[in-house]
Amino acid sequence: MFADTKLKPYKASLRETHDPHTLLGLHSLNDTSKVIRLWQPGAKTLHLELFGKIVEAKKVNEEGLFECEAPLSTTLHDYRIFHASGLIANDPYAFYPTMGELDLHLFARGVHYELYNMLGAKVAVHQGCNGTKFAVWAPNAVAVSLVGDFNFWDGRINPMRAFGSGVWELFIPGIGSGEKYKFEIRTPEGHVLLKSDPFAFYSQMRPDTASIVFDTSVYTWTDQEWMEKRKVKNLNTPMNVYELHLGSWKRGPSGFLNYREIAHMLTSYCTEMHFTHVELMPVMEHPLDESWGYQVTGFFASTSRYGTPADFQYFVNYLHQNNIGILLDWVPAHFPVDNFSLARFDGSYLYEHADPRKGFHPHWNTYIFNYSRYEVSNFLIASALFWLERMHIDGFRVDAVASMLYLDYGRKEGEWLPNIYGRNENLEAIEFIKHLNSVVHERVKGVIMCAEESTSFTGVSHPLQNGGLGFDLKWNMGWMNDTLKYFHTDPLFRLHHHNELTFGLVYAFSEKFILVLSHDEVVHEKKSLISKMPGDAWQQFANVRLLYSYMMCQPGKKLLFMGGELGQWNEWNSAREVEWDLLRFFPHKNLQTCIKEMNHFYLKNSALWERDFDSSGFEWVDFSDYKNSVISYLRKSSSSLLFCVHNFTPSFFYDYFVRLQNVCKIREVFNTDHEMFGGSGKVNTETHIIYDHKGSSVGCKITLAPLATMIFEVEFVY
Repeated sequence: MFADTKLKPYKASLRETHDPHTLLGLHSLNDTSKVIRLWQPGAKTLHLELFGKIVEAKKVNEEGLFECEAPLSTTLHDYRIFHASGLIANDPYAFYPTMGELDLHLFARGVHYELYNMLGAKVAVHQGCNGTKFAVWAPNAVAVSLVGDFNFWDGRINPMRAFGSGVWELFIPGIGSGEKYKFEIRTPEGHVLLKSDPFAFYSQMRPDTASIVFDTSVYTWTDQEWMEKRKVKNLNTPMNVYELHLGSWKRGPSGFLNYREIAHMLTSYCTEMHFTHVELMPVMEHPLDESWGYQVTGFFASTSRYGTPADFQYFVNYLHQNNIGILLDWVPAHFPVDNFSLARFDGSYLYEHADPRKGFHPHWNTYIFNYSRYEVSNFLIASALFWLERMHIDGFRVDAVASMLYLDYGRKEGEWLPNIYGRNENLEAIEFIKHLNSVVHERVKGVIMCAEESTSFTGVSHPLQNGGLGFDLKWNMGWMNDTLKYFHTDPLFRLHHHNELTFGLVYAFSEKFILVLSHDEVVHEKKSLISKMPGDAWQQFANVRLLYSYMMCQPGKKLLFMGGELGQWNEWNSAREVEWDLLRFFPHKNLQTCIKEMNHFYLKNSALWERDFDSSGFEWVDFSDYKNSVISYLRKSSSSLLFCVHNFTPSFFYDYFVRLQNVCKIREVFNTDHEMFGGSGKVNTETHIIYDHKGSSVGCKITLAPLATMIFEVEFVY
C-alpha cells in the first residue's frame, strides 16, 4: 500500500505537485494486484465503480487520498470514478500524456503552427475515452490545477501534470463542449492566480470571464467554391471594403444581434451596395465594450456577445457563399492588464517584457508582447493561422503596426531602450512580422495581410525577398489625413492647399496602398464625415459625394467605415446602431444611392483597380489648376481607359477647357452631381473636342459641375 512517508511532499495538498499521475491513477501494487489511488480532499468516504460494481475505497491519508485494490488485469476502462459534480467517468489520472515530445520541441522553437491543437481545451477521444484535453503554458508555476463546474472550482481536486517546456496538461474524460473552466496557477511566491485559457475558443459573456470548452472542428463548411477561388486570387482585382463594428452596425430590441442574424442582414446590404469585402473591428474576446475590441483577452475566441463560435462560423460561411470576403482587425501589438487574462500569467512576465520600457505601453495602459520569446511569437502566429485556416477568414488588418516597429513609439526620451545598434527599431518585432507574413503566405494562399502603419517605414508591403516586411497592403494614412484636412477647408481657401491633393501621388506607388476613410476619423470629437464638410447642407452632401468618388478614382484599394454612406451627422457611438432612420430623408437616401452606384461603377471598370500599384495605371492630365481647385488624370488598365476630373469648389463652368492631346472620342459615364444623387444636375450630355489649325485635337470643353467628380470614357488617336 502507499506509505505515509511518501505523502510528505504533498502535505499542503496534491495541487502543489508537478506530476500527480505518479501517485494517482492505476499502478501496479505487486505481482498479483494493482492499486487505484484517488484524490478527494475533504471527503470522508469515496466510492467508485469497479468492473460494474460500486465499491468503497479506503482512506489512507487525512488530506484526502484513497486507495482501492484491484486485479492485476485491471485497465483504465475497467473502473470509473465519481466527479464532485456527480458525473461518473474514467479516472483522469490513469491516462498517458495528451501530447508528444515533437509538439513540445516545435513549441519551444516557436514553429508549432497548429499550436491551437496542442494547448487550450480540445474535445477528443484519448485512449478510447471521450473527454477533453486541457493544456496550458505556465513555465514559472509551482503547480497548476484545472478548475470548473465539474469540480466546483476547487483547485485541490484536479492538479495538472508538468510535461516539459513549461506545459501542464490533463485529460478529463466524460466532459465536452459547454463546460466552463479556468486554470489555478500557484507561483513561487505563494500566490494563487485564477486565469482564463489563452487558447480558449469560447468564453463567458462579459463581465464573467471563464473559458468554455468548444469544438470548432466539427462545423460543416459549404464555402468550398470560395475557398478554392481564394487560393488563386491576386491584388489585380477590385477590392472595396465596408468596415464595421458588429455591435453597433445594427442592434435588436434587446441589444446585440446574433452572428447568424447579422450574416443575412450584412450580406443583403453589401450585395445591394456592391462592396466586395467586409472588415470587422476586432471580434476576438474582450472584456470592455468601450474598447471596441482592441483590448483582446481571447486571441482564439470570437466574442460571445454575438453567439457561439459555431454561430461565427455560420457568419463566415454565409458571406462566402454570397461572394463577400471577410477581413478581421487583429491586434498583436499589445494586450490589456486584466488579472484574469494574459497579464503576469504565471506570476512572471511571461507574454510581456519585464522591463516596462519595452513591455508597457503608456498611452494605452497595456502590456507589449515579448516578440523575442519563441513561445510568444508562436502564440501570435498560431492565432493568425487559427482564424485563417480553421475559421476561413480571408485576411487581417493588423492593428498598430507602427507601435510594434519602433521602440520609442509613444515614449519620451529616457522612457525607451535602444536596440543593439543604438537605434529605435524593434528588431524582435520586425523579425516576428516577417516570420508571420512568411508562414501565412506559405500555408494559406490568397489571403490578405494589411498593415495599419502610420509612419514612413520603408518596405511595409514589399516582398520579404526584397527586404520588405511582407504585407500585401498598407493603410495609406498620409492620403487619409491630407485629404480630410483638405476637405475640411472652406472651398474659398482650397487653392492654398492644392498640394494636399497632389502630394499623395509622389509616393502612391512606393507601397501597395489601401485608401481608407476609417472609424478612427469619426470618433473622439473628430466629427462624422459629413459634419467635417464646410458650407451649407447641400454643399456638405456634395462634398461627401466628391470625397468618396475621389477616393474611388485614386490608385489603391478602398475602405469606408459604416455610416459614412448615409451622411450620418453624429459621430460613431459603439453603444448605438448606425442611424438608419436618416434614410427616410432624400439627401441621405440620395447619398447612399450615389455610394452604391459609384461602387457598382468601380466594379465594372478595370481601369480603377487593375493597376493600382503600378504607375502605368495613372497619368496626370492637369494638376496645376490650383486657382480653380481642379485636378484631372487618366486611369488605365489593359482593356479600358477613364478620364477623371474633380472640381473641389462650388464654382460651375459651362465650358471648362481640358488639355487632352489626340482625343478622338469622349463621353461622360459618371457624375456625382446627377440629380438622382442629390446634385444640381450639371451633367455632360455632350462634350466638344477642340482642334488646332492642323486638325489635331488638343483637348475638350466640358461642363464642370460644382463640388463634383466627372468620369469620362475616352479614346485617343495617335
